[in-house]
Amino acid sequence: MLLSVIIPCYNEAATVERIVQKVLDVPVEKQVIIVDDGSTDGSREIIREMAGKYPLTALFHPQNKGKGAAIQTGLAHATGTYTIIQDADLETNPMNYLQLLDQVKASGSPVVYGSRMLKRNKIYNLKYYLGGRLVTFFANLLCNQRLTDQPTCYKMLDTNLFKDLGIETNRFEVCSEITAKLSVRKIRIDEVPMDYYPRDKAEGKKLGWKDGIQAIVTLFVYRFFK
Repeated sequence: MLLSVIIPCYNEAATVERIVQKVLDVPVEKQVIIVDDGSTDGSREIIREMAGKYPLTALFHPQNKGKGAAIQTGLAHATGTYTIIQDADLETNPMNYLQLLDQVKASGSPVVYGSRMLKRNKIYNLKYYLGGRLVTFFANLLCNQRLTDQPTCYKMLDTNLFKDLGIETNRFEVCSEITAKLSVRKIRIDEVPMDYYPRDKAEGKKLGWKDGIQAIVTLFVYRFFK
């Protein structure tokens, strides 16, 4: 089973090569697609160098558009049976792909999320933790799901289904759009535990409280009006 891995990257020069190496080390057949989203910190140059020595597809946005836009760009090139999103930082463990793949094979489900809440992971910032729990609460309320971690990075979907969703949002609210559109189709989302190694703003964390509000608004809009 070929797995397509889409890596949106914006100003992650300190981590992007290490995460690509970790992705390549996962013992599954894979297609790695990295999308630089208008980085200005040297990430673009690092990615160009990596494209010459690693088996990956490198794509470039001329200016920053957002995580959702980078996913749309990468998804257009995905050819795997399943596709997963991988952030370009080191907060997650690509070896968890194996557990997600085991779940989709066992259940036959077209979608599975990795949940940071189903494993004892470090909570470094109460604000981010509570924000994620709040977004998850609204996802379950509005979308009739039983999720523990809606804003998770690790969303693995059948590639044909993923493309058919017609992703439209350009920034972090893409996670809510995906969940809402799956729910409109009455697709139950499975979860498996995943590792999480959180970082803070000083280390490059980009999410803010406005992103949490936008995530909730997006759930509502795409659940009932799109």
